[in-house]
Amino acid sequence: MQAAGGTSVDGSDSGPADPRRPALASRRAWVTFALVAAALYTADQVSKHVAVERLTGRDDVPVVGDLLQLHLTRNPGAAFSVGTGFTVALTCLAILATLVVLAISRRVVDRVWAVALGALMAGIAGNLTDRMLRGPEPFRGHVVDFLRLPNWPIFNVADISINIGVALVLIQVFRGAKMDGTRQDGPTQDDLDADPEVDE
Repeated sequence: MQAAGGTSVDGSDSGPADPRRPALASRRAWVTFALVAAALYTADQVSKHVAVERLTGRDDVPVVGDLLQLHLTRNPGAAFSVGTGFTVALTCLAILATLVVLAISRRVVDRVWAVALGALMAGIAGNLTDRMLRGPEPFRGHVVDFLRLPNWPIFNVADISINIGVALVLIQVFRGAKMDGTRQDGPTQDDLDADPEVDE
């Protein structure tokens, strides 16, 4: 993606922008997206594997007294046990959401947006993996949940990732920060260059 004067937003000079081409992610932002997604996805899958191995057939395991406990359950629904009767539909929506996040990530420049999208990707893909690879069958697989808080549905690391991603997206929208690194309704770089009295 190009900023004013033919300089890309990540600092590299790659010539004037071609308006016919879609803006592409900066390399650093996309690497951030990929690393966040990979790290959280790995944490989710490893934690689920350990939970199944260690918690099957066991009673609740206290971690922080009654505040946080480990309790293994298998959830046919969405995050926090929503929509338990629509497993196949939720699986198809998760596949679509994964493709949408991947497509959007190709245009991200802002690194906070990159973290947000990476967290969303990890959470969606983490639970989607369960639906495709765990029993009873592909597209109907039950998601492994094992984290329990008082008066709260049992959840997993993928659910946490999704909520982190959504929270960051809402923060960025509230701040008016766009994925291309600019701010909505704020002065452009051309405005700042043309008017030295505009505060940066």
